[in-house]
Amino acid sequence: MADVSLSVGVGLTNACDLACAHCYRETERIDQLTPADVLSICESLPVRSINLGTGENGLHPEYTDIVRMLRERGVKLSLTSNGFTIDRSSDDTLRSFSEVEVSIDFPTEAEQDAFRGRGNWQRVMTGIARLRGLGITVTVLSVMMKTNYRRLADIARVAFEAGAHYRVNVYQPVKTDAFTLSYEEFWEGFRRLLAQTRLVNTTEPILNAMLGEPFREGSGCGRRTVRVSPRGDVIPCVYWGRSDVRLEDLPALGADGVLRTREFAQVRTIPEACRACAFVETCQGGCAGRRELAGAIDQPDPYCPIVRGEIVDLPWTPAEHRDLLKTGSACTTVLAPL
Repeated sequence: MADVSLSVGVGLTNACDLACAHCYRETERIDQLTPADVLSICESLPVRSINLGTGENGLHPEYTDIVRMLRERGVKLSLTSNGFTIDRSSDDTLRSFSEVEVSIDFPTEAEQDAFRGRGNWQRVMTGIARLRGLGITVTVLSVMMKTNYRRLADIARVAFEAGAHYRVNVYQPVKTDAFTLSYEEFWEGFRRLLAQTRLVNTTEPILNAMLGEPFREGSGCGRRTVRVSPRGDVIPCVYWGRSDVRLEDLPALGADGVLRTREFAQVRTIPEACRACAFVETCQGGCAGRRELAGAIDQPDPYCPIVRGEIVDLPWTPAEHRDLLKTGSACTTVLAPL
């Protein structure tokens, strides 16, 4: 089953300097992986790339040593940060990353700071400039949610003007549904965004289907990607709430064993209502993490128009392909300027 290498998401820690209302990370206690844990991941799985995400990795006491270890092993690395870890990292540490992602949720300093904390906007912008000066690929990441779905094209312009790529994830209600998009908001958000940008790639299954499946690789969740949480759970999707597989199981299981476990098999489950759909080969029932969070892994994606007897028409313009590490390892959308 695991003939190809895997994109691995590693949460070194769930500690963070911020307390964003939409965040999925565990906050009841602080967990962190050890260097030995990270080494075990590398020795147990065929790693194509590793993304360091979840909390702010710079708060891990051995962050610099772990990054150095991974660089010496030749692992292709990316980092997701609110700006804190970039600020705390030396130039040498930052050069270990092929790509760094920074989070921006609103297109103005006042809105961003009101949502994430005073000074966050300036920290992010300073980080982008520093990374670009070091020759590192930078991506601005937004979570599309009820509070910003009409503003994403404006955030995209901020990213492009700063010399960064732009990537969008759809909000997942791990802790609260306060930011969850309605069906209408989901499609209005993408319609507005696609009208004012070019589309590089999308692995958001339902969106890809409505575009006529121009991207045939589909989502990598449960197929080409593995996540390891700060408490050592091995999960198919960063939003997956439970797992019977632990980090200490990896040496015995290997990639084939992990992909055959119950959780990973569930991600690949195609709902009965979707099996005759023309888009099933790529869409596979839509985002499995979203279906699981809705308590209906055996039902179609709640944003699917087809099960409603509808078709969503989305005018869009393709952009030149860019090989970003996170493309294909999550349900995500990458955009470029018009």
